[in-house]
Amino acid sequence: MNFLNKPLGKLFFALLTGLLFTIAWTPSPFAPLVFIAFVPLLLALDRICEDGGKRKGLRHFGIAYFSLMIWNVGTTWWVYYSSDWGAVAAFVFNTLFMTIVFQLSYLTRKRWGVMIGTISLVVYWIAFEYLHLSWELGWPWLTLGFSIASFPSWMQWYEYTGVLGGSMWILIVNILIFNLIKSAINGKPFYWMKSSFIIIVFIFVPLEISILIYGSISETKSPVNVVIVQPNIDPYNEKFSGNDAEQLDKMLKLAAQQIDTGTDYVAFPETALAEATWEEYLNESPSIQTIKKFIKPYPKLNFVCGMSSQKKYKEGEKLSETARKDNINAKDYYDDYNASFQIDNSGKIQIYHKSKLVPGVEKMPYPKIFGFLGKFAIDLGGTTGSYGTQKERTVFNSVNGKWKVGTAICYESIYGDFLSEYIRNGANLLFIITNDGWWHDTPGYRQHCNYGRLAAIEFRRSIARSANTGTSCFINQKGDIQQATTWWQPAVIKETINANSEMTFYAKHGDYLGVFASIIAVSALLFLFVIMIFNRKKIK
Repeated sequence: MNFLNKPLGKLFFALLTGLLFTIAWTPSPFAPLVFIAFVPLLLALDRICEDGGKRKGLRHFGIAYFSLMIWNVGTTWWVYYSSDWGAVAAFVFNTLFMTIVFQLSYLTRKRWGVMIGTISLVVYWIAFEYLHLSWELGWPWLTLGFSIASFPSWMQWYEYTGVLGGSMWILIVNILIFNLIKSAINGKPFYWMKSSFIIIVFIFVPLEISILIYGSISETKSPVNVVIVQPNIDPYNEKFSGNDAEQLDKMLKLAAQQIDTGTDYVAFPETALAEATWEEYLNESPSIQTIKKFIKPYPKLNFVCGMSSQKKYKEGEKLSETARKDNINAKDYYDDYNASFQIDNSGKIQIYHKSKLVPGVEKMPYPKIFGFLGKFAIDLGGTTGSYGTQKERTVFNSVNGKWKVGTAICYESIYGDFLSEYIRNGANLLFIITNDGWWHDTPGYRQHCNYGRLAAIEFRRSIARSANTGTSCFINQKGDIQQATTWWQPAVIKETINANSEMTFYAKHGDYLGVFASIIAVSALLFLFVIMIFNRKKIK
């Protein structure tokens, strides 16, 4: 391994890690490669730590940043289609955050030795992923546990740990294999044999448990008849500039092909009603009137649909950070929303506002700091800047009172702890409505679809997924995709899925692994900081 002693050798190994993650990431069939993807980078960084060269910290940072940038660009390059500057920001900053994790591990190793430094990498990484699921700069698309989303039989135990359990599993196996290779290089056969046994246990015990759970899962028989519409309307050149009535008519004609008196739900995608509709006057909207007329012959039908909406603030009402001045009446303020609604023959309209917004596209993170960048956001149907949100995860009640639907809008569907709030509010079904057409025919919409499998497993909820285009489908409680539609094809599909009201361990406790890791990480870093300050004072 003398090649690793050379700068070019370290760069090659760093490049190899980035390429392995790119090749292995869902929807790739080469997912097992994620269990060795970090190994080349760990070998390169370990050699930097052990050599006698200068500026170890800077070289450590540079090699890690280069490797992780390859991973970020190789797996999420398609973000460029929806926002060019947003893609660059995602690549640069997400890579930086990942690199900081490795630098913290480096500092911990420098202070407390190789073993503690290696363990700290797991703690810091899980804490980082948890932070990425929680703060406004979050871009958790590359959470390690997502990488195996194409293989639901491997991750059935996510109902206990959530996706962070998968991240921990993958990272620990990578570290064990790294230690195995390192011990072999250093000529330690006993340690090599012991490491081999531990690796086998860590890989195959969770895998076998998952496969056994997968084979034993039996869905409770609480049938719900659902129709999904995929209208296939171009979001760039048609959706937000075309004739709204014609687009709605197209979607209703598709739905009519499958709806009958036994249908319980029909789902239309995100922003299916693209015109900005005032929520105060929804019943007067021509689109709502058309929908009411359409559903009238179906007394048990619940109509779930995405829309762009606006809501005025009442006089004296507290304004949100996203409130906008009315161009006609400067005294009035309002919020724009990416919303979903449910309507039935009772006349009741239930509304939910999307609340996990895409940073830099739908929401400017920390507007008091970055508000000046709002003009660079993508124009989502005439709306730029930040959408409004809501604190509560609204659950839609069916007209017969039997079912409760949590509607995740696009990006929200990858946030497990966030989705658990729907389950705690009583949702026994999950709908995902999305507009993946922004990303063109790229791995982006396929990744997004596969990520929905995790929610099905984490909560044991059947999922109906309606996409404007890309992949509309049903996902059963084991994470299996059913009746997947194809890219750029109008489609309507029908399936009987099962409602489930039981609470999984993860639904009850959320991302507890992330909480524990964060507490340990913060404590360790504070202790490390105090020691560094103390030693500096001692030297003086």
